[in-house]
Amino acid sequence: MKIRIKNLRVPASVGVHAWEKDAVQTLVINVELEFDGGAAASSDRLKDAVDYQEITRRLVEETRRAHVHLLEALADRLLDLLMKDERVASAAIEIDKPGALALAESVSVSASRRRED
Repeated sequence: MKIRIKNLRVPASVGVHAWEKDAVQTLVINVELEFDGGAAASSDRLKDAVDYQEITRRLVEETRRAHVHLLEALADRLLDLLMKDERVASAAIEIDKPGALALAESVSVSASRRRED
């Protein structure tokens, strides 16, 4: 099974320019998690599921925790967080920084991880 969290908008402190260190910018985060959902499907109990509300809370908390210079560093930290749940077989993330370039809607970084068997 897959869980997708789409267009999560999170205020964050991110960027290498001096003005970005004091500014809050909204990042747009998309996540896809692959996991074995058999237990949750059979039991219909949240305790057997990968709780997407809790995942979202942790993503927001980690994104807002401290200033990062690069989206790449934030993507790596967020993938670490997502892979802590042993039930997650793989995770993919894309982080958009709207308005980062004058002539583009946004700039994004994407990364993924797969658990080794």
